[in-house]
Amino acid sequence: MIIRIGLGSCGIAAGALKVKESVEAEIEKRGLELEVRPTGCIGMCHAEPLLDVIDKQNSVYTYGYVTPDMVKEIFDDHIVGGTPVAKYLLSSPDHTYDFLSGQKRIALRNCGIINPEQIQDYVDHGGYQALKRVVTEMTPEEVIAEIKESGLRGRGGAGFPTWFKWDAARKSPGDVKYIVCNADEGDPGAFMDRSLLEGDPHSVLEGMAIAGYAVGAKQGFIYCRAEYPLAIRRAELAIKQAEESGILGKNIFGSGFDFEISIKQGAGAFVCGEETALIASLEGERGMPRLKPPFPVQSGYWGRPTNINNVETYANVPWILANGGKAFSAMGTTNSPGTKVFALAGKIKQGGMVEIPMGLSLKEVIFNIGGGIKGDKKFKAVQMGGPSGGCIPEELLDTPVDYESINQTGAIMGSGGMVVMDETSCMVDIARFFLEFTQSESCGKCVQCRIGTKRMLEILERICNGEGHEGDIELLQEIALKVKEGSLCGLGQSAPNPVLTTIRYFRNEYEAHIRDKKCPAKQCKPLVTYWIDPEKCHGCGICARKCPAKCITGEKKKPHVIDQELCLKCGTCFEVCPSKYQAVTVE
Repeated sequence: MIIRIGLGSCGIAAGALKVKESVEAEIEKRGLELEVRPTGCIGMCHAEPLLDVIDKQNSVYTYGYVTPDMVKEIFDDHIVGGTPVAKYLLSSPDHTYDFLSGQKRIALRNCGIINPEQIQDYVDHGGYQALKRVVTEMTPEEVIAEIKESGLRGRGGAGFPTWFKWDAARKSPGDVKYIVCNADEGDPGAFMDRSLLEGDPHSVLEGMAIAGYAVGAKQGFIYCRAEYPLAIRRAELAIKQAEESGILGKNIFGSGFDFEISIKQGAGAFVCGEETALIASLEGERGMPRLKPPFPVQSGYWGRPTNINNVETYANVPWILANGGKAFSAMGTTNSPGTKVFALAGKIKQGGMVEIPMGLSLKEVIFNIGGGIKGDKKFKAVQMGGPSGGCIPEELLDTPVDYESINQTGAIMGSGGMVVMDETSCMVDIARFFLEFTQSESCGKCVQCRIGTKRMLEILERICNGEGHEGDIELLQEIALKVKEGSLCGLGQSAPNPVLTTIRYFRNEYEAHIRDKKCPAKQCKPLVTYWIDPEKCHGCGICARKCPAKCITGEKKKPHVIDQELCLKCGTCFEVCPSKYQAVTVE
């Protein structure tokens, strides 16, 4: 029997290490011989800590929201008694958790399944067989042809055909070429690359080695932000184990092909997600983009041909070479084949990592896999593509998730962030939040991006503070278009997207802020007022005792009053007022 514990960043943050300690203590106390196997995130971040019991028949029973106190009961009833504890189970051989039932896992095929710190576990699941076949049986041209047949597009955001990049890098003149894995994941609410490197680092290494063989490179780099210490540690361990096994290094599988991988830690600059800025940082320079052409496949790292793909793209490669390009292109849509990994976050019941066939609708992802909106509130919008993306409203929930369909809404696929918003989200404030992020992350090289985003942010802040005036919406649109047209790299070209899509779909909220000095979502503090309904207030005094500003007065068992001049508009009174009274109102 095996006990598997999710020890990705989400699991550890939720308390999985304490669960592991409790499991090990129970094993020692009972004198049992059980294997405790750490694993990465299977995607169900909302239910962490997760614990799997795998019996002798290889049947998997998954327990969610596990606490150290629950461990003893699981041991008593299930591990020793043989009867699963039904009240804690998320899935079993007879029941698949609805979060996983709508997914098709290719890039995430091993995440939450294997021990990411043991290369043999990866090999036992078919790992490195694709690399062996490639370097011993196929020509580089045949590898590129297989990737072309798969239709794999770069999963980092632009969706550029992977085979075309590889082919261009191969055909670029030069004896020295490089492979780079872009793991500089900077979108707020996105954690796909981190989870992949934490849960299945060897699939990324294998994909990079196959790419190296295809383009004629002998050196690869993983550029990963330093804020991902667990991902970096597991990737470093995977590289070491692969080298010790002879899978990376000299004469791989006796083929004469040499390939080495090292890791470069980035300082967390969002702009370094752009290829040329990443290369500058990799060379030790300040991460700033440059004009293209020449493209990195022509002149990249130290002026040499360089192929850059992101983590998810490389993770797909071994599966494609093992199963064939046709098997991958059979999934998804004609122009967007295969699957895509998304990080579901925000106001959603079942947040986490999901991998779906392209073409599934937004509604199916959010309501079937994600379980709908927290607190059963009304869905309002979903932000796709991170700060460079856009907000998609309720009326477009039937939009298929593929590159072309998402682009038509004004948003972008991006690397895979999917932030869900409900009726309490202010769309003007959302636009302000994302623009504040991109404005602070601008490298400053382009005047349009450096100054234009600053002016846009100033206007949005005025509107959120109740100081907006007629013409602001049109001015925002005018500046946004100039920023998009005049910026050098993707950061500036896409920074206005959240503003333009919120104006496009939620113009009425902008107008309410400007004309009525009201925030319909009741989130912008300068535009809301808290007051106590004397007909409903029973004078319990809870709001007065909890108020940090001490602005609520009144006698016991008599209606209380809020001094509006002293009120901080923190909302504490609204939160603590007993639900049976609902005396505090916000307008």
